Amino acid sequence: MNSITDVEGIRIGHVQKNDDGWLSGVTVVLPPVGTVGSVDVRGGGPGTHETDALDPTTLVSTVDAVVLTGGSAFGLVSAHGAQRWCEEQGRGFAVPGTVVPIVPAAAIFDLGRGGDVHARPDQEMGYQAAAAAFASGDHAAVERGNVGAGTGAVIARGQYKGGVGTSSIELEGGVIVGALAVVNALGSPVFPAGLQAGNKPARVEPQGLNTTLVVIATNAVLDVAECRRTASSGHAGLARALDPSHTLADGDTVFALATGAVALDRSSEQARQVSLITLQSAAAEAVRLAILDGVESAESITTAAGSFPAYRPVGE
Repeated sequence: MNSITDVEGIRIGHVQKNDDGWLSGVTVVLPPVGTVGSVDVRGGGPGTHETDALDPTTLVSTVDAVVLTGGSAFGLVSAHGAQRWCEEQGRGFAVPGTVVPIVPAAAIFDLGRGGDVHARPDQEMGYQAAAAAFASGDHAAVERGNVGAGTGAVIARGQYKGGVGTSSIELEGGVIVGALAVVNALGSPVFPAGLQAGNKPARVEPQGLNTTLVVIATNAVLDVAECRRTASSGHAGLARALDPSHTLADGDTVFALATGAVALDRSSEQARQVSLITLQSAAAEAVRLAILDGVESAESITTAAGSFPAYRPVGE
């Protein structure tokens, strides 16, 4: 399906509101139990939650859910709702009497884009998005464009609509690498046929804060350090897709998840290196494609806060 859900067990849930002053939402990536994960944050204005737990030197190596949300730092509370859902399902790090779900989150800046600056995701929206992800089933089609955390996303210095995009790449040996992106970037997308839409303003001051959020998923067996390196590779794809990227006003964040269903060739040190380089190169390309898919899937909208036309490559 050319989607992150081509990776067995990865499920996506979106919840959004786009009326009564709202233009925001939450996206939850729900991996199989036992999935290993890490993260690489490179933007100058990040809004994140629980990302320190994904460092390779920390106690827990697995991730129970990843929350991508609108609402800037306020929206990070939606992770608590997803965490509550995971606890009810018994997903998390076992402690006496319960489990502690590991639910990292990252937010984009979309405050006021629907007209009401106080309309931002809450715990209940995070809970609903986690439940929706679980209910979607394996290999479900992923909604793209103005959904979930991409509902209020914009690109190109706030001039065009951004959104959610996804992609996947299959490698030899049954390894699949998929990506999901929420594109809310200061920069413009770089399409193969041209850099920008023909009517893009030449000089526009940055409007608010910006962020591109990405989740990479693979069915390969990776440890936490290898997940961290895979997340780092994803930033190369982000830089290829958006110009500029990783600016002071962007909170660019890439998560990487490994479900561990397919073993890589580690028969020798050279084979291990080739396997990882191949996978991580594919991760960068999957991120690039997911970002461009998010741009192309976004639709024009008009709200009380203004109009956001769709952004199309040169020649369309």
